[in-house]
Amino acid sequence: MSAHQMVCHLGDACRMAIGANPVRGATGRVLPALLKWIALYAPRRWRAGILTSPEIDQECDGTKPADFAADVAALEQLLDVMTTRDTSVEWAVHPVFGRMSHADWLRWGYLHADHHLRQFGA
Repeated sequence: MSAHQMVCHLGDACRMAIGANPVRGATGRVLPALLKWIALYAPRRWRAGILTSPEIDQECDGTKPADFAADVAALEQLLDVMTTRDTSVEWAVHPVFGRMSHADWLRWGYLHADHHLRQFGA
């Protein structure tokens, strides 16, 4: 993943969270609530190499990088939408963790961005 692909991936992930980019759910997951708790609240960093949904994978069906500045601006706008979203608005269903609360989605967004930014030393 290049830095530009990461920007587009994070944008697609934000679109997924707010319901603007539907993503098929993973099959065969047992205990999504336990997996969600471990991923969001256990004191561990996410490991590299975790597979993602094709809809938000830039090498599959995700948004292809175009103009870096425009893609960064789009990501900034999407992060603003996520972080200022009214707590009463319903979020999308996460493809692995299932239904998540407002706080869960914000925690996931932070951890997801942190995970990818660390890949580039940020």
